[in-house]
Formats: sequence, structure tokens, C-alpha cells
Amino acid sequence: MKTTILLALASLLGTAHLRSQSADAPVDFDKARQLFEKRQGGATLTAEENAFLEKAREAHDAQAQKKGGSGDLPPQGQDGIDWEKAQKLHQRENAGEKLNGDELGYLAKAREAFAKRNGGQPPSSSSNPNPGAGADGIDWRKAQDLFRREQSGEKLSEADQKYLDHAKEVRSRGGNRGGGGGRPANQRKAPDSLKPLTDMTAEESYEGEDGGLYGKGSNTPPEPLKKSADTALSQIKPLDAEGHPSASGKIALVSISMSNATQEFSFFKGIADKDSRKSDKLTIVDCAQGGQTMAAWAQPEGRPWPEAMNRLKIAEVSPQQVQVAWVKLANAGPSGSKTEHLATLEADTIKVLHLLKERFPNLRIAYLGSRIYAGYATTGLNPEPYAYEGAFAVRHLIQQQISGDKSLALAKSPLLLWGPYLWADGEKGRKFDDLKYTKEDFGGDGTHPSNSGREKVAKQLLEFFATSPLAKGWFAK
Repeated sequence: MKTTILLALASLLGTAHLRSQSADAPVDFDKARQLFEKRQGGATLTAEENAFLEKAREAHDAQAQKKGGSGDLPPQGQDGIDWEKAQKLHQRENAGEKLNGDELGYLAKAREAFAKRNGGQPPSSSSNPNPGAGADGIDWRKAQDLFRREQSGEKLSEADQKYLDHAKEVRSRGGNRGGGGGRPANQRKAPDSLKPLTDMTAEESYEGEDGGLYGKGSNTPPEPLKKSADTALSQIKPLDAEGHPSASGKIALVSISMSNATQEFSFFKGIADKDSRKSDKLTIVDCAQGGQTMAAWAQPEGRPWPEAMNRLKIAEVSPQQVQVAWVKLANAGPSGSKTEHLATLEADTIKVLHLLKERFPNLRIAYLGSRIYAGYATTGLNPEPYAYEGAFAVRHLIQQQISGDKSLALAKSPLLLWGPYLWADGEKGRKFDDLKYTKEDFGGDGTHPSNSGREKVAKQLLEFFATSPLAKGWFAK
């Protein structure tokens, strides 16, 4: 059924574009199209440009309602869709190529617009009003498209947001256990055995990557990084609200990432605030949020930023007092090869690091972390081997900064250090410290941690910050 629908869509896609300015539309649609293509290419628009683009869309919709129209293919530009572009995206996806979040969102819009022009359904569909739905009544492909659009910072319609929220609720209760349409078509299966990075030697490898957090089988930072860390640590001091050194000032530690991170970090905050080793100058603020992965935080106007600033305000912390961050690397629905997966994750994370440095000018260190074990996962949200591979993204970024990569220069990014390494091979655990994860450490989807899973991560965080020479200087009394 899916193939039939896609072929029918592809056969009808035309070569429409946004129209030039006309007498009945006081909007320069040529300019609007240029702005749209600029944003689709990854550029950040100004507030004025975004407002202009929104005005153009509203004018376009108004014209479409006046002109009406019929037939399978919408008139050129009437739905705000560049059908030539949509066709190319469809062909790339059909060929097995991985699309980014913006491209998937655009293709989903094109399919929705096409469906609306055909009585609410794509051609050749059955009488089922939701032919892609599974036994739980959720079309997981549609839900995933909506989720990725939400992650990219797009404001969904009320109906789409309601549908997505319902899908999230179903999944939280263990729905979509079989994966089905919720799993990207090219999502790889994990090999029979994965070895913790901390247990791998320089002679062992995983898809061309050797062992050790820092490579060559080493779990300790190289000397140049130690020196950089000493410098950054010496700069972390209590600051007043304007960012000036003050004996009565604060040092703020924030978390940045998605649902797993906020579940784990909030537990950490609870035990850390009671720990006798913690400095009374340190304020811990959980800014991580459900559903807000690296792709979402990478958007300058994305949904997580206002909420993060609001949480800082509630904690009576100014942006100038934020000096340390824990950033957990993850994106929703990863797919493709290891190289493709890590390229997207690393690019998104670099954007996040730049935004962190812009918003928090005194941010000195970002402790990076990868995901916990995902061998029990029942959905395509972030299963193995993608959860395991996130550690290589952390290592790559740290190595790039050490080697002098301009995109990670300290003027643009905080110093990057490993936080605690959280992955262990399920019940087999790891030799490094005998950390293990059982099924009881996870919720129904096998991805989000249960209370016991959160506690394990929280204790790892606490011991690292309280005892590591790379952190205890600002954490401890």
C-alpha cells in the first residue's frame, strides 16, 4: 500500500514554484522563495525575515482559498509546495537515501497537501481513513514525520500537535512495540556483541574505531587536553548576575538534551543538592527537556531555549553565571551507516555548542556524554547500535577541538571534556567499573530509564563531578 501511494504521488508531482509578485498579492513572493530556500539550506533567518516568510505563506493560503481549484495536482504554488522539490525528495527517499529533519518535514507537508486535494486521502488508498495505522490506531510514520518537524523547531498545527502528543502517550505506555512504521527503513540492527569503549584496547576495533574514551585504548585525557582543562577550571569562580567575580556569587551547572537526560539529571540534582561534598556556591539547573534532542537545540529559535531560560530565571541564575554544562548527545530516529549517523549528530552538536557559548558567555566547560544501553529498546527512537555509537561522536568532537578545528575554537565553543561514560552491555556489564543494566532499569519502551536506571546514571554523574580532577574543583567545597 505504501509503495502504491508513493508511486501515485510521484507520477503526479509537477514543476510548480512560488509565483512572482502580482497585483492582488502585496507580497514579494520571489523574495519569500529566496528566504525559504535559504532556511531550507540550513541558514538562520532573522526575526524580520521569518516574519516576512510567514506573511508570504498567509498571503499564499488566502489566494488558494479564493481560487479553489480541482483535480489531482494542486495548481502551481497554491498549496505553498514546490512540487519539483518534493518530487526530488521523494525520489531520494525511495532510493534509500537518508533525508534530514527539514527535508522529511517538507516531504510530509507535500504528501499532506496532496492528500487534501484528493478528498483527504492519497490516491489508490482503501476506504480506511488511516491506512498507515497499526493495531494501536497510530500511523507511526506520520507520527515520526510530525516529531521530526517539531524537533526542527516548526510550530505544528493544533491537529498535528494533538496527534503527535497522542502518539507519544501511546508509546510511553509501550505502544508500537514491534517498531513497524516508527522505525526508519534503513535503521541498522546491532551486531551480536558490542564492547564498552572503556574496555576496548588499541588493537580492538568497531567499524574502524579503536578503543578508549580518547582513542588508542586510553581512558585518560592527553597532556594538551589536561593543560587546557586546568586553565578552564581555574577560570570557574562564583560570579554575580552581571558575570563579575563575587564572593557571594554563583557557579551554575546546566543540563542540555532530551527526555532521558532530564530524567537522569533531575535525579542527579536531587541527590547532589543533599551531598555534603557539593559547594554551596554551586547551583544545579536541569534544562534538559523531553523530546528536545540535539536537532532541536541546534535551532536558534527552537522550542527548548525559552524553557531553558525560564528555568534559569526560576532558579535565580543569570545566563552570565552559567559556567558548566552537561550535554548528552542523541537524536531521534537515527538511521543509516555509522558514518551518516555520526555526521548528523556531530554537526547538530557543534551548532548547539555555538549557541551555548553565545547565550552563556562565561561557559567554560561542556562535559559531553553519550547514551545508556539500548539493547532492550522496542521502538526505533534510539536503539542499538546507535546508542552505542554516540560515544564515538563525543570522542570525535573532543579530538577535533584538540587538533585545532576552527569550528570548535574556544571563542565559539566551551572546552570539551568527557563526562561519565554511561554505556554498558546490558547484564554483561563492563570491566571498567562493573556497571550493568537490566530490563528493570527501563520503562516499557526499553529506551527511557526507570527509577532504578535513573539512579544508576545519577550516581555516575555525582561521583564523576565530586571526585574527578577534571571537575571537582568547581563542584566540591
